Amino acid sequence: MWEDNVRRVIPYTPGEQPKIDGLIKLNTNENPYPPSPKVQEFLKTYKADDFRKYPDPTVSKLVNAIAKVYGRSPKETFVGVGSDDVLATAFLTFFYSDKPVLFPDITYSFYDVWAEVYRIPYRQIPLTDNFRVRKEDYFVPNGGIVLANPNAPTGVELDFSDVREIIEKNRDSVVIVDEAYIDFGSRSVLDLIDEYDNLLVVGTFSKSRAMAGMRIGYAFGCEKMIKYLLDVKYSINSYTMNMPSIELGTLAVEDTEYFELIKEKVIRTREWTKQELRKLGFSFEDSHTNFIFAKYDGAMQRDDIARALRERNILVRCFNGERIKDYMRLSIGTDEEMHIVIDALKEILGK
Repeated sequence: MWEDNVRRVIPYTPGEQPKIDGLIKLNTNENPYPPSPKVQEFLKTYKADDFRKYPDPTVSKLVNAIAKVYGRSPKETFVGVGSDDVLATAFLTFFYSDKPVLFPDITYSFYDVWAEVYRIPYRQIPLTDNFRVRKEDYFVPNGGIVLANPNAPTGVELDFSDVREIIEKNRDSVVIVDEAYIDFGSRSVLDLIDEYDNLLVVGTFSKSRAMAGMRIGYAFGCEKMIKYLLDVKYSINSYTMNMPSIELGTLAVEDTEYFELIKEKVIRTREWTKQELRKLGFSFEDSHTNFIFAKYDGAMQRDDIARALRERNILVRCFNGERIKDYMRLSIGTDEEMHIVIDALKEILGK
């Protein structure tokens, strides 16, 4: 009868990671470019003997580097094993109320999983027909708010002023703004932590810094908020960040010149891809991310298009759900990859 005491949840489903030679992988929003050359150079000389020791539990080297680059204090900075770890810790730390946590019905699909596994009451607020957040929907009693901005998987950005008003109207609860895609053309609310002690801004190295494989995430908030996060973190596992992640993450965040270079390359390719998709009959809301969430307005069904792309070694992401069943998400690859994708779509659609 031990199964009567099992915590049963429906887990998050990550994007597929197939091992196929020559695959154009556009299903998990990874950066198509390698990490900073400084990362690659360091790997040639790293001493494996260091692995016998525990890493620094305070992750001070990486914390200090992130804080410096973003103009914040280390005491306002938290790091974790990817932004998923940061967000999970934040859910566990700040959402301890009988009131529901609020987040959109179409957004990062890990939010409801964390709420379920931690037994946090929550309510999913419907987006508008064009995938927008209505700020007024969040002016209600709640136990916390989570907003991905720009949103995933839609790519839609919520205006800075609207985010600010949501934070202002909810001073009695923590507002988490998940800025995983902020570097691809949107405005961060980071500076608002100087005004609002209930704001936590979360970021990741997985997208614009091309470090998804190293699992590095971070967050900024007031000193008291970060202290609460650290208390929970150290109550679960003191050594969450491994040595290579600390060293390589520090090098990556400090190389701002390379960061700007690859970020701008992704943005330029995204804008070209938007134009080409529209010519082929796809429609989508304007994306401020490194992906496009698109629907084909012709007769061919989404799943048939995705299947035909896969037959050509091109992988995209499709989601279930009544409101998004006709949409596919295409991550932005290199210029060469996206030209191949557009040519493949022309062939598949008979254009």
